[in-house]
Amino acid sequence: MKAPSIMKNQSARGAEKYFRETTAEAEEEPPGATAILNLEEEPPSTSARRRFFGHIPDSLWNDWKWHFRNRITTIDQLASYIPLTAEEQANLKLVTIKYPLAITPYYLSLIDPADPNDPVRRQAVPALDEITLTGIGSEDPLEERRDSVVPGLVHRYPDRVLMVLTDICPMLCRHCTRKREWRHGSWVRTPAQVEAMLDYIRNHKAVRDVVISGGDPLTLSTPHLESVISRLRQIEHVEIIRIGSRFPVVLPQRIDDELCAMLSKYGPIWLNTHFNHYREITPESAAACDRLVRSGVPVNNQSVLLRGINDTVEIQSKLCQGLLKIKVRPYYLFQCDEVEGTEHLRTPLETGLKIIEGMRGYTSGLAVPTFVIDLPQGGGKVPVQPNYILAQTGDELLVRNYRGHIYHCHNPRTKARARPVPMSAPVKIAVPVKAVLVKKEGARDADRVSLRS
Repeated sequence: MKAPSIMKNQSARGAEKYFRETTAEAEEEPPGATAILNLEEEPPSTSARRRFFGHIPDSLWNDWKWHFRNRITTIDQLASYIPLTAEEQANLKLVTIKYPLAITPYYLSLIDPADPNDPVRRQAVPALDEITLTGIGSEDPLEERRDSVVPGLVHRYPDRVLMVLTDICPMLCRHCTRKREWRHGSWVRTPAQVEAMLDYIRNHKAVRDVVISGGDPLTLSTPHLESVISRLRQIEHVEIIRIGSRFPVVLPQRIDDELCAMLSKYGPIWLNTHFNHYREITPESAAACDRLVRSGVPVNNQSVLLRGINDTVEIQSKLCQGLLKIKVRPYYLFQCDEVEGTEHLRTPLETGLKIIEGMRGYTSGLAVPTFVIDLPQGGGKVPVQPNYILAQTGDELLVRNYRGHIYHCHNPRTKARARPVPMSAPVKIAVPVKAVLVKKEGARDADRVSLRS
């Protein structure tokens, strides 16, 4: 599938250009807003925001458009915030030739610059392994191109479709499934392409669930997004609209009153977001999720299992329990897809199974996500769970619980068979002396009697 031609640039800078040209509220940028701050000039503070962006006023810090315009998109910029040796800078510049870089100031403020293995950093900052572990994985392991019925619309499951409206994201996550799109620059589906998707959905009445994705569809202006959602809502057989977005995590300021008011008009709408580590749960992200929920938009979380980032029982438990506290339901834990350039972040399947086994029973079932593999070659999502059934013989199961204790459970046959009961003397039922049979009155109760004492 050829990338749309409406916007085509060769780096993350293209997204900034698109944003400047198409945002309805494209006011003049404040003088100096794009300047890279000198770390040494920052006042000492334990706050990451103060350390990196201490002189930025709240009016700008709370403006998602400011963050989008001021994303870190080059290694030279990144080195102004995070210590990098000359060799590291040279290596990472080679990586960004193939896989660009984009980090919002907000997400950068969550990174511990002194820790090369910081779990937030590893999701956002390029790694040399992305281009040295070659020959492993593929560009499109889920075969989305094959299953695209019209450009941008993937129809894999019988009753739902995936609309890919743009490839623009506020941050370029290093484990991204659609990493292949980064080299095409920044694009947004044309009105004609969107209309072709809508026509397909209108003509296929089995489609009841539409997932709006990208890139990140919330990079589109709220009026632009509403133009798509409102037309979907006019299709009678479309019952559910879902939005896939990482904005609540990497740029929660985007979840503003205008967006929430718009979404509240077209429910049921669900939003699936993407927290991977408990350090991403902040007052800002919690407030964003709260605004969505109060607008009638339930929020689910889809984590990706990542080596050295969230691949322990302790981290996953803390993450999922933290999500419930901010009204977000842990939904899926994905085995990282077999995407070219992500092998260094992938874990063995057994790691995920051990995590689920270590959580089950030790925390609320609400906090335990479903561990799934999105199969290569477009095979779809398959849940993978620890095996608690040890043996099955006839009408009995041998089952272990979360503590490893073994239990025998009766397993009813398809057709129940009466078991022979030893004959015994008839059982006499004692009726109270004062009890009398009372016949019900009326045609409806003509054949009913009751026992009254």
